[in-house]
This record gives sequence, structure tokens and C-alpha cells, in this order.
Amino acid sequence: MKIKSADFELSAPNLRGCPARPLPEFALIGRSNVGNSSLINLLAGRADLARVSDQPGKTRLLNFYLFNATWRLADLPGYGYAHVSKQERADFNQAVADFLTQRESLLHTCVLIDSRLPPQPIDLAFLEWLTGERVPFSLVFTKTDKQSRSATMTAVDRFKQAALRDLGLEPMIFLTSAKTKAGRTELLQHFHDLMA
Repeated sequence: MKIKSADFELSAPNLRGCPARPLPEFALIGRSNVGNSSLINLLAGRADLARVSDQPGKTRLLNFYLFNATWRLADLPGYGYAHVSKQERADFNQAVADFLTQRESLLHTCVLIDSRLPPQPIDLAFLEWLTGERVPFSLVFTKTDKQSRSATMTAVDRFKQAALRDLGLEPMIFLTSAKTKAGRTELLQHFHDLMA
């Protein structure tokens, strides 16, 4: 899939504020600071579409990006972000849950996993929740340029053993790097196939 245009569309605090025009949508979600913004910029082929921050939890709204004027990426707040009040956390966690389970135009969810880390309990719990809610998802391992390919593959295998074996799942897996552009073509093709 060739990306001819990619633009920020709007931010929404909840499901009611999401874009009204129905288009195919793909959600990006992961732990805070896992690389959502870098992945959006990678897919867009632009360095400045989504703001990259070193401070975890900057995304507190549902942010929508319009690609080729025909489909959207929805950048969702990272789960596990603790530097807000309990009420704020509950509010945006509820917004995420509503979006993932009730948004009719959502085709697929990409769960971002930091390839450098051992399986994190919060990631495993989130995948279990997605499975229980029957939300289709794939796994996108980020920051693969930060280590050797063998280290990345070991991490992926470890994650599969920890998370997927018990759930009985075999989601598609993508290895990505904003620096090397790894995974861009494969992920865009995945989106294209799902829309076909």
C-alpha cells in the first residue's frame, strides 16, 4: 500500500467524540512509552505527524490520523499509566474499553510490545482481556533496532510462550523499527488485506 497522504484528524475524550464519518480503522495500543508515535510516523513516512515524547503517558485522548483520506489509525492511551488521578485513569481506560469493544468501524487492533523487555504482566493481562472480549489483534514488537535480531527473536519466542500458549492464539506478529523502517511494508500490507 502506498501512502499518499497522512494527517492528524482529531482527538476525542470518549467514544461519542470519535470521528462520525465511517472509515476502516486500526487501533494502536500498548504500555506507555512503547513507541506508538514513532510507529505512526513510520507508517506515514513522516517524522513529524505524531509527536514523540520521552515522557510516558502523554497520550490521554483517542487520537485519530487519516491515511489516504480512506482509512484511519486510532492512537489509544497507553495502559498502565499511573501519573494521573485514579478518576482520570478510570475515565480514559473506560474510553479505551468502549472504543475497542463498541466502535463499529474498528477492523483490527495492534498491540505494541517493547521487544527489549521480558513479558510484562500488564501486557499479558491486556491480551487476556482482548481475547475475552473477542477483539481481533496482532502483536507489533517495537524498537527492534536497539538489539540484535537474535535477541529480538528470543524475546518474541519468550513472549509467545508466556502469553499465547495459554490463550491458544496465534496472532500475526510484526517486528518494527522507526529507525530502520523495518516492518512498515508488512504492516501496511496487513492493513490493506484486512480492508480488501
